[in-house]
Amino acid sequence: MAATAVRYLRSVGAPTTAAASPSAPPRPALRAVRDDERAPLDPAEFRDVLGHFASGVTIITSPGDPEPAGFACQSFASLSLDPPLVAFMVGRTSTTWPRIARAGVFCVNILGADQGALCRGFAVRGGDKFAGVSYGPAPATGSPRLAEVPAWIDCTVQAVHTGGDHLIVVGRVEALGTDPAAARTGPLLFHRGGFGRFRP
Repeated sequence: MAATAVRYLRSVGAPTTAAASPSAPPRPALRAVRDDERAPLDPAEFRDVLGHFASGVTIITSPGDPEPAGFACQSFASLSLDPPLVAFMVGRTSTTWPRIARAGVFCVNILGADQGALCRGFAVRGGDKFAGVSYGPAPATGSPRLAEVPAWIDCTVQAVHTGGDHLIVVGRVEALGTDPAAARTGPLLFHRGGFGRFRP
């Protein structure tokens, strides 16, 4: 089910069995230019300019082994209607991604306008991100479906592609749904390093 993800993990020397510790995957070399070359863009300017693009905010979760895994992700998009596919991007040095890859499944929890604190809790490295967080199993994969999110998308890992210092993870949608009451708050938006709301 997650053969592509497992092949990637093996290629960088990451553990691919539940018995191995997911806490310290190897960090691959991520240089895009040689040591004697100048980077084509200033990273600070790149972040500043791209920060003008407002996006929604999600939390990607997985059953984990044995504890659930999750991280905050703004780099998420719908990809295909037939077959139903979505995609998210994750840094190649992420310590959470190998745990999701081993599970081969994930749930995209789309956050509402009042869930900025929840997002911040999943944006940090280490610790028990699920402490005090209410969730139940998503119907198809058992991935954590967070309580009171406006919408959720339950997926299996279909493919993983390398994109510079990130991975592009494609998921096949197995189930999805909304919470009309939670959706009334509107979406949580991220713009220029801060959270905001949508106003018509």
